[in-house]
Amino acid sequence: MPLATAQSLGWNLSRTLMTVIVLIETNQGYFVIPADEFDGDPEQVVREYDPFNR
Repeated sequence: MPLATAQSLGWNLSRTLMTVIVLIETNQGYFVIPADEFDGDPEQVVREYDPFNR
């Protein structure tokens, strides 16, 4: 998915689910997943959305 879409989705999911979401970059584009489910390379992480950290 495009970066702008992934950023919007990541922020929205974080606030809705009240969980930390990470935005990662892969060869296929950008993806958002819960931080506790991400077990890949930390260098793939573009941004972390933490609803508890303002």
